[in-house]
Amino acid sequence: MDNNNEEVPSAPSTPVTPGTPGAPLFGGFKADHRSSGIGRKSLLKSCSRCFTVEDWALEEGTLPKVSCALPHPPVSLARKVGAEFLGTFILIFAGTATAIVNQKTQGTETLIGLAASTGLAVMIVILSTGHISGAHLNPSVTIAFAALKHFSWKHVPVYVGAQVLASICAAFALKVIFHPIMGGGVTVPSGSYGQAFALEFIISFNLMFVVTAVATDTRAVGELAGIAVGATVMLNILIAGETTGASMNPVRTLGPAIAANNYKAIWVYLTAPFLGALFGAGTYTAVKLPEEDGDHIEKPSTRSFRR
Repeated sequence: MDNNNEEVPSAPSTPVTPGTPGAPLFGGFKADHRSSGIGRKSLLKSCSRCFTVEDWALEEGTLPKVSCALPHPPVSLARKVGAEFLGTFILIFAGTATAIVNQKTQGTETLIGLAASTGLAVMIVILSTGHISGAHLNPSVTIAFAALKHFSWKHVPVYVGAQVLASICAAFALKVIFHPIMGGGVTVPSGSYGQAFALEFIISFNLMFVVTAVATDTRAVGELAGIAVGATVMLNILIAGETTGASMNPVRTLGPAIAANNYKAIWVYLTAPFLGALFGAGTYTAVKLPEEDGDHIEKPSTRSFRR
């Protein structure tokens, strides 16, 4: 056989960035048009909508790593609302139950235990349902997202309704389980109403500032959203738990208040979190880095902790 007729494998003459349109599917070898009717361009054209190419080095050349990146199918509103109900139920049940157990055992859970319980509940709910409903778990978060056009206003009533219903169901489930002890699960201020309002406003501001960062900014580390938000909740409880119960969430207060028939200073917990969340979301939106031309991404109708 004549060796002059053989093709020698060679790298592309122009370096190609992984994922760049027009990048060769098999970058280390030239396409043999004599033996195959499918050329480089036609092969890429059929795969360009779902495949990305990333180069990795081999001993005798360069071959690409091919991966499929099909878009996620749309999630129905019923699934979103169902996930929001279940996530809020888990959060309210866990946070309120820990407070009740702490009362029943005369403080053995301690403030650190209360903070850890609620923070862990937030983290696991975000990791398990964030990709379905966005894991708002809080009417203040839902309304703040809607106010900043990250969430559709037409979905706000059903989300808030699911959150309120989940809170009431969780509170009455705890009332049946721990009857007659229920008072420990209600968030009531131990100081003045002004002090309680200020603390609830500030910790709600802190929470929504972090939530807005990890849920709406594509440059934030979205994969760590559950850890970031859960840690923020823990920090807020350590700050304000002894004084206000560190609600940060109107439905965290509303459900247990109805079940225990204790509405002391409930106006604080129904106003301060909303105001704090609006200011927190607005502040992050004002200070975040401007998007570059290539960073514009179509915003989904439901904000999710997984992007």
